[in-house]
Amino acid sequence: MSDLDAPQYETSQLPYRVAVLCYVRDEAGRVLLLHRRKNPNAGMYSPIGGKVEISKGESPHECAVREMVEETGVNLRLDEVRLCGMVSERAYEGRHHWLIFLFETTRAIHPSEITAYEFDEGTLEWVDDGRVIERAIPWTDREILWPAVQKHRGGYFSVDIDCSVVPPTWRMTESWPPRKSEV
Repeated sequence: MSDLDAPQYETSQLPYRVAVLCYVRDEAGRVLLLHRRKNPNAGMYSPIGGKVEISKGESPHECAVREMVEETGVNLRLDEVRLCGMVSERAYEGRHHWLIFLFETTRAIHPSEITAYEFDEGTLEWVDDGRVIERAIPWTDREILWPAVQKHRGGYFSVDIDCSVVPPTWRMTESWPPRKSEV
């Protein structure tokens, strides 16, 4: 039996949503962002990503590779994406808890590898690393994720965000910046 033939499970009532975000860079160090047309975060910018197909038993790595193909046309091997972070968001938008696995590509992606910059999810744009913060990005990305991604490029971090309180609170639970030789 193939993965596609595996039994499907009802996951809509589970308390957690599980997703991935993929930080894709080109040789100039620019980051590929999606200017989103759909929720969550319609009208804002985010990295490539999407929900893990947990009903099929999809792993976060498999999801990262699948989302890359679906949203950029770039077909990566599993070893061309690397787990760089994990985020737990409690009560995001007052509706769901999220577990988000953050990945970075292990090689630069040339802009010509992207098969379409415009698709139903939105428009892909290469953004200079130092200008990401100037884009319309969600509060959690601006205040927590983007600074952590920059600090831990080539390393790893884990953060818990509690959106059930105003203002949201957060704590870094693991922080492994890259070793000097990896920067």
